[in-house]
Amino acid sequence: MKKNEMLAELTGTFALVFCGCGAIVVNDSYQQALGHTGVCLVFGLVVMAMIYSVGNISGAHLNPAVTLGFYFAGRLKGKSVAPYIFSQILGAISAAGLLRIVFPPHLNLGSTLPATSLISAFMLEVILSFFLMFVILNVSTGHMEKGIMAGVAVGGFVALAALFGGPVTGASMNPARSIGPALISGNLKHVWLYIVAPILGMYLAHPTCKWVQGDSCC
Repeated sequence: MKKNEMLAELTGTFALVFCGCGAIVVNDSYQQALGHTGVCLVFGLVVMAMIYSVGNISGAHLNPAVTLGFYFAGRLKGKSVAPYIFSQILGAISAAGLLRIVFPPHLNLGSTLPATSLISAFMLEVILSFFLMFVILNVSTGHMEKGIMAGVAVGGFVALAALFGGPVTGASMNPARSIGPALISGNLKHVWLYIVAPILGMYLAHPTCKWVQGDSCC
């Protein structure tokens, strides 16, 4: 794996967490200035922007579960998985650390915290992650999220999922996005849910894609 691919994943995930979680912090700190819809749009738009920015370099996974989803689908070599995930988590932790410096009074820095039972939260995160990976597999080439419509489709789904899943679970679908703020803020109680559920959901997306698309999927 090339160093520029790791740097692309680090930078892209940093942007996702800094802008997305930063939007939550700003919304909490400044009288709901963005509103729920505004926060969702920030998450969707930053994902779209990073896909167009680094999708041609690393594929713009920005998410350890997506990286594993591509591996499960046979689109990514096993030797690339650990460097991708390391870069993504490092980017997320760095972004959360910077948010702590910029917004020191905020308690959770946009951590994903379930507002329902753990079973319901787990199921919702699995389902949202499943559909995210299903979309990604259908608009990507190999393990690369790039092309005219990839950013719109993936970013659009992230915003869509956040719109109705955000108030319930935070609609993470991304272990790195949850680990970064949780680690820096100390809200680690439920972080396991946001690691296991996205990976399970994205694992299930591959066989479903093959059933729908046939061998052309993977």
